[in-house]
Amino acid sequence: MSFIGDFIGDVVGGITGAKQAGQAAEQAGQLQYQASMAGVEEQRRQFDKLVELMAPYVAAGEGGMAGQQALVGLKGPEAQQQAISALEQSPEFASLVQQGENALLQQASATGGLRGGNTQAALAQFRPQILSALIEQQYGRLGGLTKIGQASAAGQAAAGMETGSNVANLLQQGGAAQAGAAIAAGSVPRQTFGDILKIGGTVAGFF
Repeated sequence: MSFIGDFIGDVVGGITGAKQAGQAAEQAGQLQYQASMAGVEEQRRQFDKLVELMAPYVAAGEGGMAGQQALVGLKGPEAQQQAISALEQSPEFASLVQQGENALLQQASATGGLRGGNTQAALAQFRPQILSALIEQQYGRLGGLTKIGQASAAGQAAAGMETGSNVANLLQQGGAAQAGAAIAAGSVPRQTFGDILKIGGTVAGFF
């Protein structure tokens, strides 16, 4: 369109309101697009915050699973031996053994069987029994951490899927807003041209 044509179009568009309507529609579309993009950023920020909050629980679950694997030998015999040795050298094991052996000796002393074979056999079996029970107990404790980590990871996955869906919807809305703004801007010259024809027909009618 030539300069004169643009000028006429602006004048006629201003008179008929086509240009103002197009500009308003375009501005509304841009505002909607900006709002959609702000929503996308907020969704991402909230998800990142959730991941940050869940990180300690996920890490605890990973540590719990690693401990369980070590105890049952899935990480190799050396890791299993280290896990068992750590329990055997722990203050908890030492305290349980001391209390149990003292109780056995006191009972044997009271019944006069302190040096008997039964007492010696009971003392010999006591430490392995305590260690076995402690290993089983430790496995259960680690299992609790594993469940916490599993639940946290599942929560993150669900939040990630929801965030992805929300972001996709917001992007679609933003794209539709931009498309609407472009269509509105493009319709202004066409509507202005139609208005020119109407005005021309009206003027011709006077003559």
